[in-house]
Amino acid sequence: MTRVRTAILGLVLAFGVVGAPSTARADITGFIGATMTPENRLASGFSVGMGLLVVAFEFEYSSTPEDLAAGAPSLRTGSGNVLLQTPIPVFGVQPYFTTGGGFYREVLGAHEQTGFAPNIGGGVKISLAGPLRLRVDYRIFTLGDDALYSPTHRIYAGLNVAF
Repeated sequence: MTRVRTAILGLVLAFGVVGAPSTARADITGFIGATMTPENRLASGFSVGMGLLVVAFEFEYSSTPEDLAAGAPSLRTGSGNVLLQTPIPVFGVQPYFTTGGGFYREVLGAHEQTGFAPNIGGGVKISLAGPLRLRVDYRIFTLGDDALYSPTHRIYAGLNVAF
């Protein structure tokens, strides 16, 4: 009976250590960059994220104005994403891979299109001082339905604050 109790106690302790929740972390990023399809145009937006050790979740919003002369539509995206990242920064750099999906709205003159937009990308969060980090990100959005340009590429840099 003592062996059974010891085994049960050992299993309970093991599950307690392994199953104990790790500290959740959150961050917010404000960014500017470029939507590169079909012409380079200013892109700006923000993201709010929360995660555990390696997996994080974020909501992101981005807006790019139209350029009628270049035939480049405005593009607004809102998406929910999953990030896979290193658990800690390595030499002050935390690389990540991201994928997700959401909605887009494209407008060029009288043309308006709204639809689903999955995305994939990656980037790095570079430690600056304390909770401040520089975030550099590259994304590819696959715009559905009858979008004028798909896929659309975006790159940005932003100030990230972890809390």
